[in-house]
Amino acid sequence: MGLLVEQNAWLFVALLFGINHFAEGGCSGRCCQGTDRTCFTTDWRMDRAYGTCYCDERCVKTKDCCFDYPTACPAQPCVMSEWSHWSGCAQPCQPSFRARRRSIQMKPHNSDQVCPMLEEQAGCMEYQDHQGGFCAQTQGTAFITTMEYSKDRTHDLYGAPVNPGFCMEFKLESLTPQCMVENRPYTRWMQYLREGYTICVACQPPAMSNHSRSCQGDGTLAERNELLHWQAVGSPRCRGTWRKVQRLEHCSCPLVHSFIFI
Repeated sequence: MGLLVEQNAWLFVALLFGINHFAEGGCSGRCCQGTDRTCFTTDWRMDRAYGTCYCDERCVKTKDCCFDYPTACPAQPCVMSEWSHWSGCAQPCQPSFRARRRSIQMKPHNSDQVCPMLEEQAGCMEYQDHQGGFCAQTQGTAFITTMEYSKDRTHDLYGAPVNPGFCMEFKLESLTPQCMVENRPYTRWMQYLREGYTICVACQPPAMSNHSRSCQGDGTLAERNELLHWQAVGSPRCRGTWRKVQRLEHCSCPLVHSFIFI
């Protein structure tokens, strides 16, 4: 009988200690930002091991968070502002860049999330100089970019196309190796360029000259077998040659292999 009473007493003490420990352990009220090696307690961890566990944001990567971290310290995602309007081109009358930016309104908490990029760039060209004069058009090297960045200049406020122009089909004869390694957000489209592929390039305002109804380097006056030169806007090292296949008055090219003169 005495042994049973002693066992019950020890069981009561153990339960009491466990209840008090559970009340004091965990991440409730202990959530810390960044890496904080003082932000810890002793409790069950998320990997089901008992011992020292942490309540700082770093524990998500080190896998030693306390068991209640997801509920006591809920993750807050990165909150970004809307993109600004695209800026003007850096230089008129020659291929350059435009940019748009956004800002971080609230940094992520209690997670290992990283806020996305704050700036995007795209190739572009302005067709008037600083004095308001129109840039001279030549039939030299064709400058191209992806169709993705042309939506704001080829559609009106209601999404309707504005003076669609025409398309030229070219067969790519050569390109530099740099096209394949471009991995910046605004140059990844260059990876779709391949030797031997037939691609479509649109000639649309404002790249289209009002006088000649053509774009620089579009090959309209070139012979079918004449070797022509092109360069990707966004990476001067990505360039090559192509041959004219045909002119299309109505563009119906697959999106992946569609480009635009600038």
